[in-house]
Formats: sequence, C-alpha cells, structure tokens
Amino acid sequence: MSTATGTAWPEVTLSEQGGVRHLHLGTPWVQGSMRLGRPDDLVLEYVQRMMAWLLFVEPDTVAGRRALQLGLGAGALTKFCHRRLGMDTTAVELNPQVVLACRAWFHLPPDGPRLRVIVGDAAHWVRHPPWRGTFDALAVDLYDEQAAAPVLDDAGFYADCRDLLSPEGCMTINLFGRCASSARSLQALAQAFGVQALWAFRPTREGNTVVLAQRTPSRPERERLAERAEVIRTRWRLPAPQWLRSLRPWQP
Repeated sequence: MSTATGTAWPEVTLSEQGGVRHLHLGTPWVQGSMRLGRPDDLVLEYVQRMMAWLLFVEPDTVAGRRALQLGLGAGALTKFCHRRLGMDTTAVELNPQVVLACRAWFHLPPDGPRLRVIVGDAAHWVRHPPWRGTFDALAVDLYDEQAAAPVLDDAGFYADCRDLLSPEGCMTINLFGRCASSARSLQALAQAFGVQALWAFRPTREGNTVVLAQRTPSRPERERLAERAEVIRTRWRLPAPQWLRSLRPWQP
C-alpha cells in the first residue's frame, strides 16, 4: 500500500506456487498470500504473529470486540478477524485496485453490517474522531510496491494509532524492508506508547519483525500466557505456543 496521493496506482499482479496465491504490486515483493485450499487460513508466519494480541484478552470475549487493519494486503487478517473470530472488522486501503483484487481473487467478502473496507489514506483515517478509543485490535502493515520500509513510521503516527485503541486494545505492526530500521521504529513506538507497553518478536526468517503495543501495559505471568496460547491453538488453529518462544517484553 502507498500513501501517495493521485491515481497512478501500482499494477496489481498475482503469482501461485505450491497451492498458495500471492499478491504483488508490480514487483517480486509479496504483499499478501492465500492458501487456495483453505482461503481463510493465515499462511505467512509474520501474519500469524500479527494475531498475538489474542494472548492478552479472554478468548470468550473476542467475538464482541472490534478490529481495524491499516493496509489490506491480500485481505488475510481482515478475513480472519471477520470470519474466524466473528469480530466487527474494518480495513483501510489506499489503492482501490488492491480491494478489487482481494474481492476477485482472495475471497474477501463484500461489505456488510460487521465488515467494511474503506478506500482511503491511513494517515487520515487514524485521526477520524468517531474511531478514538473504539478498537481492540489494530493491525498496521503499510508498505508500497518496493516494500523498502514502512510508509508511516514516526511517533506522531503511532500516537494517533494509540488514540484509536480501547483500554484493553493492542496494536500489532509489521516492521520490514531493506531501508527499515527496527531500532528507530521501536524508539518511535516507545515515545508514543511507553516502553512498558511494547512486546517484540524475534525476526522471522524472511526478516519481518512483529511488535505489539498495548494501550494499557501489562505483564501477564508466562503460565497465564501459555494457557491462553493453548486455547488459541485449539480454537483458532494458530501456532500460539510457538509465539511464546520468541515474544518478549521490549527492552531498549
């Protein structure tokens, strides 16, 4: 996704390999993926980790919560929150061609009472007053066609994201790219959320670092997290017990 204005959108292209369909923006960089035989599964490891906020809420409350994605990708997180978790789900995507591709090729359902996909700029929508304090799960995955670095990555943007969260809310963000700096991004996140609010995974093999930022910092005991992880694994088929091997409170 790009935050540039205008109508010269990158070309949306597809590729398939091993039963998995990938979304591209005219470059080899993968913007999202879908397993053809199980279109609602989360295929990519880093995308699975974007659901780690589930460790910090009671599982039985999830369906009554609200989710927001900034950057649609191939619609994986949007479909998962809407269909698998039963959440009221909103996504914001700047490129209208990406939305069309997700609906045509990635099984993204049409808008309805509990699902809406907005074509717009995330930098604008994070300041939408009616949204403040209303989202329990915010996923941020904002990259242009070159995927060199997050296109929105400063303390001001992250402070706007924090304002969207409910008291129990959590933001997950994907940090990736040859021009990206996880250290710089984490410092900006710490400025907006506070050091105690941050949890970070070790990078995946592909180089994606997923960071969690809580509206209200918490430090649950590992035993409690392990219990939640097992519920997440059995209920939603996510590899949550594996998350605990690489997820730690962030230390500057």
